[in-house]
Amino acid sequence: MSVKIEVIEGGIPHQKIMIGGLVGTLVCLYLTYLNVLTNTEMFAFFGGLAMVIALIWGSHTIKVLCSYGIGTGVPSAGMIAFGSGVIAMVLATKPVFGMAAPIVATVLAALVGFILGYISNNILNMKIPAMVQALTEMAIVGALSLMGFAALMTGGFTFAGLTTGSVSMLGLSISSTANSFIGGALIAVAFLLGAIAIQHPFNATLGPGWKQDRMLMLTAECGFPEHDRRGIHVLCAHQHGSCNYIVGRCDYRVGIHLQPVHMPVKARRRCVA
Repeated sequence: MSVKIEVIEGGIPHQKIMIGGLVGTLVCLYLTYLNVLTNTEMFAFFGGLAMVIALIWGSHTIKVLCSYGIGTGVPSAGMIAFGSGVIAMVLATKPVFGMAAPIVATVLAALVGFILGYISNNILNMKIPAMVQALTEMAIVGALSLMGFAALMTGGFTFAGLTTGSVSMLGLSISSTANSFIGGALIAVAFLLGAIAIQHPFNATLGPGWKQDRMLMLTAECGFPEHDRRGIHVLCAHQHGSCNYIVGRCDYRVGIHLQPVHMPVKARRRCVA
């Protein structure tokens, strides 16, 4: 039987973070459908915002899970989040699901996470009270984060869009699987960047002086630059790349540089100390 050696005192309750993270992520993902309504790819940046919100939720879930004394499992928690989430994400993007893809991804990821949590507790005998819920949440976070990455880098997350790209040659546009999100291994880049970003904040702030606001701020500091970098990545490959880059830079400035200005002076001094 595991004994919880750390507790979350004060701050925002995990349930509120979970609900806010799920709703905020789904809203941002659905806002990327404005690309379809306007026949542009200018709203792909909402996928990056969905990714950041999901990462904030996921980092706090890792804190809840690892409060039971499995601190060495923090990096693996990030990997299992995206390893289980990618299954749901790919299955949910099939054409048959249409606009319900984010909801389907949530349901499928919850199922995969629940199964993994059950196996961990009842077959591997880890016996951690928060294991089933935490792995269920992290699978959802992984799936929705990857959908956000896909929308940010390709303008959407339909299966056809993820597996088919285009290459311009001599003024002609040629279809190319190798230039797509999946065929070009961009999904592997998203996987690794997301897995690192979700586990690093708690890993970097754990200990006797752990504070919730510090960890969540660090998560945002990990997420917004990823939004920025993905905008640079698609700057030359897609017509919405410049929009992603500009919005990513604005998000970076707001999330990284302006937020500390509005923190209470006492909290800022505490973080410096």
